[in-house]
Amino acid sequence: MYRADRLQQAAGAIFAEIAGRKRQLIADGHELIDLSIGSPDLPPAPHIIDALSHEVANPANYGYTLQASENFRQAVAQWYAQRFAVQLDPDREVMGLLGSQEGLANICFALLNPGDLVLVPDPAYPIYQAGPILAGAQVYPLPLTAENNFQPRLDLIPDPIAEKAKLMILNFPANPVAATVSLDFFQEVVAFARKHRILVLHDAAYSELAFDGYRPPSFLQVPGAKEVGVEFNSLSKTYNLAGCRIGYAMGNPEVLAALAEMKGHTDYGPFNPLQKAAVAALTGPQDYVRATIATYQHRRDLLVSGLNTIGWSVPSPRATMFLWAKIPSGYNDREFSFQLMEQAGVIVVPGSAFGRHGQGYVRIALVQPAEILEQTIQKIAQSGILKAVS
Repeated sequence: MYRADRLQQAAGAIFAEIAGRKRQLIADGHELIDLSIGSPDLPPAPHIIDALSHEVANPANYGYTLQASENFRQAVAQWYAQRFAVQLDPDREVMGLLGSQEGLANICFALLNPGDLVLVPDPAYPIYQAGPILAGAQVYPLPLTAENNFQPRLDLIPDPIAEKAKLMILNFPANPVAATVSLDFFQEVVAFARKHRILVLHDAAYSELAFDGYRPPSFLQVPGAKEVGVEFNSLSKTYNLAGCRIGYAMGNPEVLAALAEMKGHTDYGPFNPLQKAAVAALTGPQDYVRATIATYQHRRDLLVSGLNTIGWSVPSPRATMFLWAKIPSGYNDREFSFQLMEQAGVIVVPGSAFGRHGQGYVRIALVQPAEILEQTIQKIAQSGILKAVS
């Protein structure tokens, strides 16, 4: 009765179903291994916690922060220069966010009018579709399929759609499909955006969680990228600060000014102690980041090897904290996910929760210690679910 229709259009009902079934099984006494949500289980580095603790104890840090501090913006610019050789003006081309998801939602209200068209990957992180829909826009799916290594085929976008589109949202390394790209792909994206006068929003939240020597590129490394786009990044995954909700956007100054204007109506800047902890993260020693990457790589290797050993063929991704696994034949992804929860006590997310082209897959998050992942393999093997349907 009181809900706006737009909430129904953007609803992620499957996540609520999973949470409800999880609560019921726990209430019934079942022990579950939750590999559904990409929330890091690792702590931040000690020097980040120390910085946060010190600043929280300072009574002067509890006022409003109308925007990100100069120190925070300079730290982001310095980090991007060191990591990607991208030069950013901290005053005009960097802004702080309450996590990148907040920025991705608010930028849709800042830029889109009802009826505008947005190119959105499918399957994809839900905010990429929900943001435009909540802003009254229409979305056009860009299928991510195994045949093209889960990268969108820009050449298959019909010219009338490309000419009408106002925004294109991308995410590499990608959630949920764990796909990666080279800088050549972003060069193609910039050329496409220029040709069709499309603004690109690239979410680089997993830019540092990469394995086997792979170093993900930044969209902003392409000459001219700042003319046609904005990149989002976050401290949630790289520095294990997911609950702190602090991130940043970089790129086109005009676009960032519109986002700042929108945010002025809806929120304030990040809590000052969090900004100072973020500065400590970005400018301090990075050995803890390397340790975090090594932990996820070990978990990836353990789980991929174990699942393949028991008969579930799962590829080994080069980045992110996820496995994107094709389900055994004879199931649909929703049915398989719930049976896996009930028969094996393992929670994953059906691929269709991320879009129509996610059907037939599940996303598995590497957010449990190695010993729990070993138990996961055993529980799946003992459940018989992989042999239930031939």
